[in-house]
Amino acid sequence: MGYSVGQVARFAGVTVRTLHHYDKAGLLSPDERSPAGYRRYTDADLARLQQILFYRELGFPLDEIAVILRDPQADALHHLRERQRRLREEIARLERLAEVAEQAIEVQRTGVTLTPEERFEVFGEISFDLSYATEAQLRWQDSAAYREAMTRATGHTKEDWRRLMTEAAAWRAELLAAFDADEPADGERAMDLAEQHRRHLARWFTPCPPDTHRRIADDLAADPRAFALLVPPSQQRPGLAAYVSKAIHANASRHDGSRTDPEEHP
Repeated sequence: MGYSVGQVARFAGVTVRTLHHYDKAGLLSPDERSPAGYRRYTDADLARLQQILFYRELGFPLDEIAVILRDPQADALHHLRERQRRLREEIARLERLAEVAEQAIEVQRTGVTLTPEERFEVFGEISFDLSYATEAQLRWQDSAAYREAMTRATGHTKEDWRRLMTEAAAWRAELLAAFDADEPADGERAMDLAEQHRRHLARWFTPCPPDTHRRIADDLAADPRAFALLVPPSQQRPGLAAYVSKAIHANASRHDGSRTDPEEHP
């Protein structure tokens, strides 16, 4: 008499809805029916379901499973080797993310400990998006400049951060005033503000030559998480990120070829 859909669902540890989906997809369509017209699964159907669940556990999409099962002569070994390769790549990616998480935890443990009140006092509305910090770590971990910036940031005291944020807030007020006054992004005032930002980065984190500042500008324009580190959301205006990026590019072009200013280092 075979097995009902409910019995098979319990045997296999799947839902009835999943079995119906496999039926509609043509992966597992039992031919037998009860006198009342309900599906009845045979032992052969159960064996096929076991194969489907095996491939699903390995992450194969249903359409690829259908190809494998449709042709008894299909090269299942080829599919399995390809899936093995993808799984190893995914494992390697997850291991890199785990390493980054460990490093982030270490930075948190060795950084300046602030109470919630002190953190708000120093950073105000500026908050650090962990997903952005993780992506930046993965992208720039081989960069000497990035490593220097992180090392210096970790070494900042609470008073250093207070001075840094006070300086940034004063710069931000000037930026907003220039933007609200419709000063051109490639004008003298906006480029001077861009230069102040470049020197600020060099003073507190790492040398920032024009090409590096250009890459930062592109990131500010493309990623809201990056721009939120510069201007908190409550102070942002439509078009402000693009304005800052254009000013930085204009200033970088103005300073291309110039030597590093000795005042950039404290």
